[in-house]
Amino acid sequence: MKKYKSYFFDHNGFVKKKIRIVIFVCILLMSLVGSLFLYYHSPEEEQWLVCLIYRLSGFYCPGCGSGRACYSILHGRFYQAFRYNPLLCLLLPWFMLYAGICMIQWVIYGRETISRRIPVWIIYTVLLIVVLYGVIRNIDNYPFTLLAPARVL
Repeated sequence: MKKYKSYFFDHNGFVKKKIRIVIFVCILLMSLVGSLFLYYHSPEEEQWLVCLIYRLSGFYCPGCGSGRACYSILHGRFYQAFRYNPLLCLLLPWFMLYAGICMIQWVIYGRETISRRIPVWIIYTVLLIVVLYGVIRNIDNYPFTLLAPARVL
């Protein structure tokens, strides 16, 4: 039986290191292009980024204000970003750290192992926090109205 030689996979079944590096560089370039686009195109001034949940129901979803918050972060206005979406500002550094570690492990070793080490209860807790945040930010009483996306003057 003749063995098929793959251009993308090594003998262990992992994606070859050169291919992983190319994919990693492409992901970094796409992230840079997206960040540059967001840096020069404000979601507040141009209506290219709209929340369908808010548009259809009038309720803020957990992600409402995320585009404007990322725009503010790119411009160094961290308090404004926090007022647009506090949960994003709290979770974004952790998500970027996690994604960065996973990508580096994948590029170097061909697989990432950190996901298997995270207990399931942490994932469920984060999901519960996101859902509760989506509900609480729509309560129309004083302390909860601070969670709604707001522009600081």
